[in-house]
Amino acid sequence: MTDELHEWARSLDTLQEQAWKRLGRGVADRRAPARHPTLATVDREGMPQARTVVLRAADRDRASLSVYTDRYADKVDEVSAHPYAAVHVWDNTAHLQLRLMGEVVIHTGNAIEPTWAQLSEHARKCYGFSPTSGQSVSEALAYDVQPDSGSFAILELVIQRMDVLHLGHRHRRAQFSRVDDWNGQWVVP
Repeated sequence: MTDELHEWARSLDTLQEQAWKRLGRGVADRRAPARHPTLATVDREGMPQARTVVLRAADRDRASLSVYTDRYADKVDEVSAHPYAAVHVWDNTAHLQLRLMGEVVIHTGNAIEPTWAQLSEHARKCYGFSPTSGQSVSEALAYDVQPDSGSFAILELVIQRMDVLHLGHRHRRAQFSRVDDWNGQWVVP
């Protein structure tokens, strides 16, 4: 039944198209499953770290995704030390899992001022914690927030590989790679 509902899962081109469509929907629709993907990094001790982020941009032409973050958050230190990460999306409606791996570019300063200028006052309150993000405090709310553009950063995942899995009556899995000009290859689920 699922395969009949998701005809797009039957070809490499339409499967990849559907993946990008779902990512684009995650940027535009707060209720879309791709809106809150999981970002996975590796910390200084080599331990995996995963956290939910908000997808802010999905650019198919550049094969990149962007999320906003506090510049002093652990994930920024982690990708500074190991500039690779993965993003995971599970879309229950489509029975579709996306695993996107690539190199992370950290954008700060003047280059992102136009983005900062477009943020609402409420959104700006996510950037500028004192003490900085990740520091110990005596109580849960023993910190202050002063919106600060200097504490704002954009993490851009420049995708190198995509692993797309559709869980239908017969599972279908494909991998797409930048080095192969995004030509897909079916693989066993």
